[in-house]
Amino acid sequence: MMGRQDEPGRLFYRFNLEHHIPADHLLRQIDAVLDLDEIRRSLAPYYAATGRPSIDPELMIRMLLIGYAFAIRSERRLCDEVHLNLAYRWFCRLGLEGAVPDHSTFSKNRHGRFRDSDLFRRLFEHVVRQCMQAGLVGGEGFAIDASVIEADASNHRKVDGKPSTWPEDEEVTRPVREYLDALDAAAVAETTPLPDENMPPGNPPAEPKFTSLTDPAATWTNKGQMKVTFAYGCNYLIDLRAAAIIVDVQATAARWSAEVAITKTMLARTETCFGLKPQRITADAAYGSGLMLGWLMRREITPHIPILDREHQTKNAFTRSDFAFDAERNVLVCPGGKLLKSSGFMRDDGSIPYWASTKDCGACALKPSCTTGPRRLITRHFFEAEREQVRALMGTEAFQRSARERKKVEMLFGHLKTHLGLRRLRLRGPSGA
Repeated sequence: MMGRQDEPGRLFYRFNLEHHIPADHLLRQIDAVLDLDEIRRSLAPYYAATGRPSIDPELMIRMLLIGYAFAIRSERRLCDEVHLNLAYRWFCRLGLEGAVPDHSTFSKNRHGRFRDSDLFRRLFEHVVRQCMQAGLVGGEGFAIDASVIEADASNHRKVDGKPSTWPEDEEVTRPVREYLDALDAAAVAETTPLPDENMPPGNPPAEPKFTSLTDPAATWTNKGQMKVTFAYGCNYLIDLRAAAIIVDVQATAARWSAEVAITKTMLARTETCFGLKPQRITADAAYGSGLMLGWLMRREITPHIPILDREHQTKNAFTRSDFAFDAERNVLVCPGGKLLKSSGFMRDDGSIPYWASTKDCGACALKPSCTTGPRRLITRHFFEAEREQVRALMGTEAFQRSARERKKVEMLFGHLKTHLGLRRLRLRGPSGA
C-alpha cells in the first residue's frame, strides 16, 4: 500500500537546533576554535556611542566565513543560504527565527569599517597565531609564489597605454579613485629619496599596454591564463611544515616585478607580526634575480631558488663563464687574454657592463666565436658572489628537498580556485582584491 506524507497539524514543536548539526560538521570544527572577541575590540572605535544598535559585526564575519568555506561567492545567495540552512543558522547564532542581514550591509561594511580598521588582515593574523600555538607552524622554511586571479573588469572597456588624465565622460568610481590616488602618491615618491637598503633599485614596471576603465589598477596579462585579460596576482607565503599554513597573503598587480617586490614586504611583515624569520626560502626561477638573491642572503635567509640567468643565450658564442674575473683589477679576462673594463656604471637590474677594446676585438682570431659586433660586452652582477653561492647550493639534497616542498603552495592555489571558486574577483580596486 502506497503511503502518503501529510503535513502535520501540530501547533507547537519541541525543536533543538543543536541536536540537528552533525558532530563532524565542518562548521562545528571551525566554531570550536573561532574567537572573535579581539575583532570586536578592534572595531569598537569605528562605531558611534549613540544611535540605534548596528548589526553585530561578528554575525557578518561568521556569514563571510561560511561563504569562503563553502564557495558561496555571491552575497545575495549567501544571505539566502543562511536563511534556509540549519547548520548555517546554528553557526551564525541566529536560531530559527533570527533575521538575516541584507546583502547590501556587507558591501557597506567591506568598504567602510572593515577596510578602515584593516579587519580582514587582523582576522587572518589571529588565525595564524592560533596555528602557531597549535604547533602547526615551524618557521624554519618558507615558500612563496603567485597565481593570477581574473579581475571583475570587462576586456572591452579599456584604453591604450596609461592615461595621463582620466576621460571626462567616464565616471570616477571608487576603484578609479584608488588608482588616481596611487598615481598621486607615486608622483610624490619620485621626489622623495628612497631608503638606503645597501642595494641597488630593481627594475621599474613597464608601461601597461592597456588600462581598464572599470578597474584601472588591474593588469592586462596572459600570465597563467589561456586568454589575455585584466587580472590581479594573489601572493602566498607559506610555512613548509606538513600543514602548509599560509603565513602571509597579498594582492598585487599581475606582473613579475610586483610579485617579486612584494616578497620583501611579506617577509618583513611576517617577522614583525609573528617573530618568524625563515632560515631558508624556496620559490621558482622568477624570483631568482640577482637583486632578490642578494637581498635574502644579506638578511641571512638561504635562497633555495633557481637562478634567473640568461648566460647561455649567446647563439653559440662564448658565455660569461668563459671570461675570468680579476677582483684586484676589477676586470674580466677573455679567452684570448684581453681585458674587459668597466666604467663602474650599474644598471637598474644590478648588472655592471664590462666592455672589450674595439682594437683588441678587431685583431682577435677568436672574434668569430665571440661576437658579431665591433667589440664584446659582458655584464657581471653586483651580487655575483651571492649568485655563485646559490649555484653551489643547487646540487645539494637540501635544495632538492625545498624544490619538492615548494609544490605545497601550488596545491593551495588549486584549492583556492577549485574548491573555493576564486577564479574571478567580485570586488574591484586594490582594496577589493
